[in-house]
Amino acid sequence: MTPTFIYTFAASQDEHSLWGLEMRSLFGQETDSFIMKSDLNIDPNRSPFIKEQIEVMYEGANMADILKQVEDIVLHEETFKVIFVKINDLSEEDKIPYEDRRLMERDLGLHIDAEADVHNPDHVFGFVTLGGRWYFGKYRTNDAVWLLHMKKPRNYSIALGTRLARAVANIAVPNPIGVQAIDPCCGIGTVLVEALSMGINIVGRDINPQIVQGARQNIAHFGYTSEVTFGDISDINESYDVAILDMPYNLFSTTTPEEQLSLLRHARRIANKVIVITIETIDDMITEAGFVITDRCTANKRSFARQVIVCS
Repeated sequence: MTPTFIYTFAASQDEHSLWGLEMRSLFGQETDSFIMKSDLNIDPNRSPFIKEQIEVMYEGANMADILKQVEDIVLHEETFKVIFVKINDLSEEDKIPYEDRRLMERDLGLHIDAEADVHNPDHVFGFVTLGGRWYFGKYRTNDAVWLLHMKKPRNYSIALGTRLARAVANIAVPNPIGVQAIDPCCGIGTVLVEALSMGINIVGRDINPQIVQGARQNIAHFGYTSEVTFGDISDINESYDVAILDMPYNLFSTTTPEEQLSLLRHARRIANKVIVITIETIDDMITEAGFVITDRCTANKRSFARQVIVCS
């Protein structure tokens, strides 16, 4: 049988557009709900929006079906814990009160022939209801590693946030196997750190030598390794599967429209797929550079918005 996985998600209203693009990239589909079933095994730590994953072992039409099936679990001397996975956006008629959830956890625990340990179990199981059916299986939660990456030794105010950077890395490289990526305007390496932490093969480059040193320091600080070179994108002769291009901006930026177009053209020259991040609407410029826009989203942060555009 094909393995089945249940995922729960968390995203603020401002993040829904970005979350949707990341879901389409990782799962090939999206959902309006904070829960989804998929045949794909995505590490929950990859996404800033995935809360939990259940690798389904048993499913049934009701809890009685699940109670009967969990009696087959054999853990020998190992301990376990059972968690009812709570979904925050359910309708009132579908919500299950806290006391009932605890009773279900206790009932399931009594049907598993092993010792329960709520503090330090060898195995954690989760169960949830979705679409009128019940699911039980191995439970994993997200460790939110990107929060640790906020504490870089080198930083500056206009850098991408780590949540956005992690989502962008997933949009660019949903499956890292055999993919070579580049961030040719990498700044202090926020995207590089997130990508490297997920096993993505990525290199960086920047035209500012001091910024390059900062990116190298940040990468080394978190124990990752990657090549970060100093130089202009026009000097790159290698080819890559994907490039992540965060267009230069801020009040002190002197980048002209002609230079922006040159960046886009060189990105198209060196990569088959490019993720463009911009605070301006530059669709005409993207088209002029020879790209086709295949997907996009808006990443909002209070009154500030960035566009994330998938180009091929």
